[in-house]
Amino acid sequence: MLSSIIDSALAQTAKFFSSRKMPVVANMSFRTVTTPVGTVRLYDSAPNDRSKPCVVFVPDGPNVIEHHAAVFSLLTPHVRVVCFDMPGFGFSLPRATYGHSLNQGAAAVIAVLDALSIAKTWLAFSCGNGFYAMRTAQLAPDRVAGLFLTQTPALRVMAPWTQRILPRALRTPVLGQILVWLTRKKLSHGWYQVALPRGADASSYQTTANNALTAGGSFCLASITQGLAREIDTPMSGIGVPCTLLWGEKDHSHKHTDPASLLNDIPHAEIIRFADCGHFSDLEQPARYCELLLARVGGTKPA
Repeated sequence: MLSSIIDSALAQTAKFFSSRKMPVVANMSFRTVTTPVGTVRLYDSAPNDRSKPCVVFVPDGPNVIEHHAAVFSLLTPHVRVVCFDMPGFGFSLPRATYGHSLNQGAAAVIAVLDALSIAKTWLAFSCGNGFYAMRTAQLAPDRVAGLFLTQTPALRVMAPWTQRILPRALRTPVLGQILVWLTRKKLSHGWYQVALPRGADASSYQTTANNALTAGGSFCLASITQGLAREIDTPMSGIGVPCTLLWGEKDHSHKHTDPASLLNDIPHAEIIRFADCGHFSDLEQPARYCELLLARVGGTKPA
């Protein structure tokens, strides 16, 4: 697909010509893993440690792994934390054949689990990435202990959300990829103003995202939007693992989205509303988020 080829080429170009590096975050080191859909960058708090439950995170672009440093500092004493940028976001480069389909996204997740010898894990994904977590639970239920989702409604209700949030040009193959790449810093900056509660200080989010983009990071917004749009009629039922959905009620991008729509696909899902949060419950209220996550994952608990 031409749009995928363009995205891959632009991502490679941005990385090649960047002379900047991301600021170092204390106690965080990274490695890369090759997957069928691209090379992903990841953080692993306790490589080869099987004594604790494992939770795998994926940042919700334009967020990158570094955005989650405070969250991970609360979790790592109690669980093994793995976090990787999905191909096309952060510093994970998409292959020219990566079209952001559900199966391709799930393949990336499973490849990371295989590379790190993780037999079973919780998946803590958000928004569009949550559908890749759900697809992984469908395709490899023996590898998924549970889902801990944020701002992920039913897939079918994402079509009207996308139409409200993104201009038609960005939803158009090829044109959208080029426009997003040319305006990626502006789009990233503006997204936080929409996604966070009115009046919230977005500067720390914006600075970290801008640092990533300046250092050659990717933000393939058009491609994930178009890829998931092609999956809108894909059945997402049959998921039997435990599932919790956190929903920030001050996320103005999802003002007209019904989180309960997820129950059509996962009837047993637990929905917890954060009345004071926007799009990023984990980053906005890390202590509360971690308490809820640890209560469901098990393992050692904070004192």
